[in-house]
Amino acid sequence: MAKKSKNEVEKKAKPKNKNTTTAKNSQVKKLNLETNIGKVTIELFEKLAPKHVERILLLANKGHYDNVVFHRVIDGFMAQTGDVQFGCLKKDYIENRIGTGGSNEPDLESEFSSEPFKRGILGMARSQDPNSANSQFFIMLEDGPHLNNQYTVFGKVLKGMEIIDKIKKGDGFDNGKVNNPDFIVKMRGK
Repeated sequence: MAKKSKNEVEKKAKPKNKNTTTAKNSQVKKLNLETNIGKVTIELFEKLAPKHVERILLLANKGHYDNVVFHRVIDGFMAQTGDVQFGCLKKDYIENRIGTGGSNEPDLESEFSSEPFKRGILGMARSQDPNSANSQFFIMLEDGPHLNNQYTVFGKVLKGMEIIDKIKKGDGFDNGKVNNPDFIVKMRGK
């Protein structure tokens, strides 16, 4: 009888389940973000920040992010959006209040992690209180290691980072405030 190699034995002993990859992929939660300049697909990190992912999905699937502007965009740093209270172009748009509002939901406790703030990462915006995140979020245009362990990471851009790069930049002397800003047309998750 011919002796079988270790690899041949392992292949027979461990049959590959063709559905393993499909099962894992179906559990990954994603956001489809359509802006006025293009579409972006975002992977959500549910295990890393479950409460923040739940909040983003709740607000997105209720349409609260639709027509909300990217109100603070700093070249070489990040693009911020998500002020569902004062940043919606179709209702209650108050230019001098954008960036100060949130949803009617209670603020979230932080879910800080060791996940680094690299280009394409999504983080929750907040005030100086670490437990004040609500609806606003930002997408990193470049790495931002100074944010590590200071803000909650909840996702990353999978496709469409070139769209994020094209978002109109704000005034560097006015904390990134954007005149005539780009905006979210529609955002839904699954």
